[in-house]
Amino acid sequence: MSENIKVIWLIKPGDNDYLASLSYLGLIFSNKSAKKLVKALRKAPITSFNAKDIFRSSGLSLLGINNGHVERNTEKLQSGIGLPPVLLVRYDRQRQLIIADGYHRLCSVYLIDEDADIPCKIV
Repeated sequence: MSENIKVIWLIKPGDNDYLASLSYLGLIFSNKSAKKLVKALRKAPITSFNAKDIFRSSGLSLLGINNGHVERNTEKLQSGIGLPPVLLVRYDRQRQLIIADGYHRLCSVYLIDEDADIPCKIV
């Protein structure tokens, strides 16, 4: 992947990012627990973690540029359009990190720079 793509991040996630995280978390947790997690994510401060560390702690595989969502996010970055921060949940029971929203964004940035700092909210 091209090293000369500048990764631009938005200051905060949008409402659609929180709705997407609620949808995803609702598959893993009860509806009540998922809503509590999203409420906590809304209040959480922005922090950052290294892209490769987020992947390692989540246990997820990297999607390639041939994935439609990854491709669209990469095109946004190439056009200078910023991406919203990633939403993360620590799942202590499994000692695993859940990427509640932003998996495809994370893949896009990782393909550009695996050492990139990824702005996120984490609970």
